[in-house]
Amino acid sequence: MNRTELIGQIREKRTFLCVGLDPDIKKMPSSIVDNASTPGEAIFVFNRRIIDATAQYCVAYKPNLAFYEAYGIDGEKALADTVMYLKENYPHHLVIADAKRGDIGNTSAMYAKACFETLGADAITVAPYMGKDSVSPFLGFDGKWVVLLALTSNPGSLDFQLVEDKEGRRLFERVIETARSWASSEQMMFVVGATRGALFEDIRRCAPDNFLLVPGVGAQGGSLEEVCRYGMTSDCGLLVNSSRGIIYASSGEDFAEASAREASKLAAEMARMLDLYQK
Repeated sequence: MNRTELIGQIREKRTFLCVGLDPDIKKMPSSIVDNASTPGEAIFVFNRRIIDATAQYCVAYKPNLAFYEAYGIDGEKALADTVMYLKENYPHHLVIADAKRGDIGNTSAMYAKACFETLGADAITVAPYMGKDSVSPFLGFDGKWVVLLALTSNPGSLDFQLVEDKEGRRLFERVIETARSWASSEQMMFVVGATRGALFEDIRRCAPDNFLLVPGVGAQGGSLEEVCRYGMTSDCGLLVNSSRGIIYASSGEDFAEASAREASKLAAEMARMLDLYQK
């Protein structure tokens, strides 16, 4: 999905919701787990029902690879089955592999091949710490996106991301400014945590037209209204992710219906934000 198509989906559906697919066997209804022959089968059945329930309310899905790799080959099969299910049944949804890869060039090239060719994802999250040669291999695939970590919301982000250089620029600003010289807004997004609030103004000074993938709304306490007030552009420019708040809205047999209700609420609020803040 290219930028034009993504913007078209946001405008048509009036939502910029990304649903995080972070399956945890311990949080699934017992009927899903008990009736599955393997953890991977349970994961896929759970994901499929979440996807079917929420697809009308979102434009993207973001499976976090750790939740699949933890189960070895069985979990990786569940991931592949999930992506294939999305591609076959919901081809207008962006699929973001949340992998946070970042290594020397030849290793990154293999990570990129695994994500884009073998798995078939549309985008991958990448850590920029090792610089341009660790990111460039991911940029060599037409129609695919790199989603670069920029300003995260975890407590440890203070260790590095807000440190200022001699010119008064914070590290996250330098990362964004430098990375924008590697690829255009047609191919690069940035991860910015929703709990950063007014810092979205600073982000937009560095990256006025890039899409931002924004985790942290919902269970982590981020404000959707603040994100939109400071971060929304004329093309929306936002993909706001919610994982736990949607997929674990209920631990009972009504888990899929509950996920749909939560996704619907967020989508309705997003439609209101588009009316208020789309510039």
